[in-house]
Amino acid sequence: QVQLVESGGGLVQAGGSLRLSCAASGRTVRSSGMGWFRQAPGKEREFVAAISWSGPISSYKNSVNGRFTISRDSAKNTVYLKMNSLKPEDTAVYYCASTPKQFSQLGSEYDYWGQGTQVTVSS
Repeated sequence: QVQLVESGGGLVQAGGSLRLSCAASGRTVRSSGMGWFRQAPGKEREFVAAISWSGPISSYKNSVNGRFTISRDSAKNTVYLKMNSLKPEDTAVYYCASTPKQFSQLGSEYDYWGQGTQVTVSS
């Protein structure tokens, strides 16, 4: 059984920063691709960032590229999403997910998901 637990969400003013954490158990982050997705009210879930299991391969949604950074600490079995220069349009529930693939940007290829953490950016 794989469990993913997100933390670090909250309320922040535009221009501020947050760091989300995703603690994994049951499957090591060393052997799985990891991703962050988000879902805003009334919108579909969308890809935000992904990182590979075997090396420093990462990918970002265009609108967050340069502001967000995904990273992995294999010793802690934890994945992070550092979010800088936050904008009101970044407001959403953020989900961490794990895939048995080395790397993926497709939500359909992720088989385990966390419960989500709310990020609210005020203008």
